[in-house]
Amino acid sequence: MASTGATQPPHLLYVAWGFPPCRGSGVYRAWATANAFAEQGWKVTVLTVPRETFTLSTGVDESLERTVDPRIEIVRVPFQAAAFENDLRQWSRMRASSPELWNTLNARREQRSFPERTYGPWKPALENAALAVHARTPVDIVLGSGNPHVDFIPGHVLHAQHGVPYVMDYRDAWQLDVFSGARTHRASSPVARWERKLIENAHSVWFVNEAILRWHAGLYPEAAERFRVVANGYDAAPETEPRHKGEAPLTFGYVGTLTRAVPIAQLVEGWRLARERSATAASATMEIWGHLDHSGTPNETISRQLAGFPELGISYRGPVPKKEIGAVYARFDALLLALGTGKYVTSGKVFEYAATGLPIVSVHDPGNAASDVLRGYPAWHPVTALTPEAIAEALVQAADAASNQQPRDQDTARRWAQRFQRRKQLDPRIAELQEVVEMQRARS
Repeated sequence: MASTGATQPPHLLYVAWGFPPCRGSGVYRAWATANAFAEQGWKVTVLTVPRETFTLSTGVDESLERTVDPRIEIVRVPFQAAAFENDLRQWSRMRASSPELWNTLNARREQRSFPERTYGPWKPALENAALAVHARTPVDIVLGSGNPHVDFIPGHVLHAQHGVPYVMDYRDAWQLDVFSGARTHRASSPVARWERKLIENAHSVWFVNEAILRWHAGLYPEAAERFRVVANGYDAAPETEPRHKGEAPLTFGYVGTLTRAVPIAQLVEGWRLARERSATAASATMEIWGHLDHSGTPNETISRQLAGFPELGISYRGPVPKKEIGAVYARFDALLLALGTGKYVTSGKVFEYAATGLPIVSVHDPGNAASDVLRGYPAWHPVTALTPEAIAEALVQAADAASNQQPRDQDTARRWAQRFQRRKQLDPRIAELQEVVEMQRARS
């Protein structure tokens, strides 16, 4: 892309608490977005937290960090939060002896400057960092990736003090529980007031799916024309091919973070029933890859469930770095898309799944937004209900499909999924912002 203006490329200030080497699922959107702007010729400055925040808590993926475009300038803004303080020697006597009282008081302290638990205290440091970046090299656009929603603050402060336009990119919703569909904060709450003010002044607001956009359009109808769907998409199609030749057992695979919302119990029971009803399914195995919860500590409920896996041909293989994801997908004949229930739930993994061209079993409520993504996918096997019986039926169908899938069938499914390449989601939005910068500079 040609530089905007006489000599300088447009300058994007990108704000993402979770940026590589963070290993959280939301980091891929941040990583891909910053890289896409840099590849289009923008100067990109990222505000994020120190690496130690992740090395001492949630864990890191250094292979992903190595793929950040080297032209991107990363400014690591000091961040401290009690939730990430794992050294008990640093705890106060009150926190150790009266944790419930201490947590209540700490929650109030954390939300004094911004109404967000854990992340609210980061607001002053973010403001100062944004103003310092702008003073050194004027910023043309600010793009904040929430959550946490304090990531929207640099856009707010640069707009208020210098008229810089900003974009709010919602990886998740702030006032919407995407599982229950309920509003989580009263209209008079500090969160509601902050969100209303931020959206009112935003140049545009991005959402990951149409369902979440529509919910927010109902809440903020006067701003709806500035709302955009920017789906997650996939970064590169995994190299897979039909492996089954009629002799070897099938391998079903799950790749993703296992949280309490994922219906593992229903999936395992449906798997047991499928193995009883189908010879093809009976010889199949299931591999589960990913972290056990978003935090650095494994989910205890899921950890207990793992104990009964071997007798059903299920194995937990642990997390997989980004650079090795293709090799993991190459192990599978079919994929398991197990998601929490909620009509606003999509998951970034659904796009990568579709890019493989392999049969996909949707183990989630049929009303999930992920169904809207996969509707029409040639190798889709959705459950009719989130029950063991319905899951077993879908698994048997997928086992038969995987046994008979030919290379041409997989190619057809891959071509269908090409619409979800992440750059096809980002490039139109980058072009829009390019025009904004050009118009601003023409007026100055």
